[in-house]
Amino acid sequence: MGTGLGMATGQADAQPIGQTVSRPIGQTVSQPIGQAVPLDTPRSLDNLAADTGTLFADAQALGKRSHFPASFLGTRWRDVDEYRREGRKLLLEALGTPAPAVEVRGEVVTLQDLGSFTREKILIRTAPDLVAPAYLHLPKQRNGRLPAIVDLHSHGGMFLFGKEKVIDFGTNHPAMVRYHMDNYEGRPTATELVQRGYAVITIDAFGFGERRILLEEDRAAGWERAAYSLEDVERLNRKCRAKESTIVKTLAYSGHTLPGVIAWDDMRTVDYLLTRPEIDPTRIGCVGVSMGGWRSLVLAGLDSRVRAAVVVGFMSTARPMMQRHMDTHSFVHFIPGIHAHLDLPDIVGLRAPLPLLVQQCRQDGLFPLAGMEESLEKLSAIYRKAGQPEAFQGRFYDQKHIFNVEMQNDAFGWLDRHLRG
Repeated sequence: MGTGLGMATGQADAQPIGQTVSRPIGQTVSQPIGQAVPLDTPRSLDNLAADTGTLFADAQALGKRSHFPASFLGTRWRDVDEYRREGRKLLLEALGTPAPAVEVRGEVVTLQDLGSFTREKILIRTAPDLVAPAYLHLPKQRNGRLPAIVDLHSHGGMFLFGKEKVIDFGTNHPAMVRYHMDNYEGRPTATELVQRGYAVITIDAFGFGERRILLEEDRAAGWERAAYSLEDVERLNRKCRAKESTIVKTLAYSGHTLPGVIAWDDMRTVDYLLTRPEIDPTRIGCVGVSMGGWRSLVLAGLDSRVRAAVVVGFMSTARPMMQRHMDTHSFVHFIPGIHAHLDLPDIVGLRAPLPLLVQQCRQDGLFPLAGMEESLEKLSAIYRKAGQPEAFQGRFYDQKHIFNVEMQNDAFGWLDRHLRG
């Protein structure tokens, strides 16, 4: 009888704990009765470089069973309208239970006159018990109703700020000065767009900015971010980052998903724009980089009221990302179950044949180059099949992950053509 877990049994051929036993997979090995430590089932260790290590082969095998049967590039759909209708149904089901319906209202809490435009701080009620803080910029010079842009802020591992990531306030928090330079080459997009004549709205995504997490142990820091030092921002941001998975789990028990809440809030932002008499409802666009690109991808795929969409720094086919590009992405980018039906290009392709521009950085380490290139091929094919190949453009830039001034100028010129004529 053995003397306990991990104790010697007296068997001469018992293996010491931690000693590797090599044998071909499928070969039966006799194990003496009383062996102290059971032998593991053999497993190939040829490829451990994947983000999921030894589990990658299993995940890859499961993925091979699905060839995105709901894609417009398959034979399932008779026309683009049927594809859009059924594909959006699948996407909405995967995003989870929508927030309860509510009449979208906005309370203007501050109004600033900034010369050529005004800036309103607004609290938008996106659900009976949810409020999304937002800024709406309105140019003063108008010729009728204004074209409008939903400017979707990025992630960048920075939870302490949301909508402020795309706005130049003249005097910015030091953390945002650095963020603007690293992600927008010093020119945040909302301020530039309003100066080009667009109404521009941007909200805090769930978990960011004024919707961030503050923990009991950090109560002494207070809520007002203007009082935070750079060290405060870095410390509190680490706390928020560590709690991202907790947000996902908590929302799951509430019957919702993080990508679902963010997507519904973004659509409610379009709802709010339509309540404003200054806005032309037929000339609404959206733009975003990184997580903002993901938000633009989903919003544009779901909502045809968005007449022109720009997705920056978030586009690839899904399967090539599985091996080495999982840990580089936030929980928000993973919609439960959707990739049994639709690839990432298929999701934004739900807007076909409405105009779409995708901008990608060739040196972007967040995505595999092969997946980025394949995504443009799929989108081109979707738009050709939809009968409007010229409505889609995909462009590469020899840059790392960024939305720099050159890319912005190209994107804004493209929006001008489609929203301002």
